[in-house]
Amino acid sequence: MKKIDSFWDSSALVPLCANQSSSLLARTALKSKSVTVWWGTPVEMTAALCRLLRDGHLSRRQFESAMNRLEALRQGWVEVAPTERLRRLAETLLERHALRAADALQLAAALVWSGERPRQRQFVCLDRRLAEAAGKEGFQVATL
Repeated sequence: MKKIDSFWDSSALVPLCANQSSSLLARTALKSKSVTVWWGTPVEMTAALCRLLRDGHLSRRQFESAMNRLEALRQGWVEVAPTERLRRLAETLLERHALRAADALQLAAALVWSGERPRQRQFVCLDRRLAEAAGKEGFQVATL
């Protein structure tokens, strides 16, 4: 079975590392999709996992397991590197959509990945605002 090329936002990847309500859906979706991410995704995911640990949603042992899963995921995904073009796209996206800076970088990376032709390209995301912006840019949004 050929995997569907897809761009994954951190919000959709965190449930693959830490047990959450959307973890089963994320694991099921991962089986049929190849994963491309933004270069900063590991930092965003580490921040999210650290926040879950600090807030008591993960034990130290669960956190260490989640970090190991993150490392395993990194071995199989493709990263879109930071470039001047990507930064300019992110700045433009901030003018068009109500996004946070990191979300604009995520969406800009997806646009770079798609050659700025997002039609028929899948964007996997759990963040409502980012998913809406990705849809307006022309991506097929999968929200798990």
